[in-house]
Amino acid sequence: MNPKKFGSLANTKQEPWKLPLPDFIEELYFKHFKKNQPDNVRSIEQMASDYNKKKEERRDRRLKEKES
Repeated sequence: MNPKKFGSLANTKQEPWKLPLPDFIEELYFKHFKKNQPDNVRSIEQMASDYNKKKEERRDRRLKEKES
């Protein structure tokens, strides 16, 4: 799902038979994952902090491997 293409999908005024964009995204999610929402819902800030923490742990592990 390319976010740049969402604009072309959100033309329900021109084509009333299409679903509104939020409903369309929900339908695609359900078709792909067979559930209505993710098991673990996280904010963008939480995802970024988790990523940075994991990156630091990986860096520390590599430094320890180089030292030994």
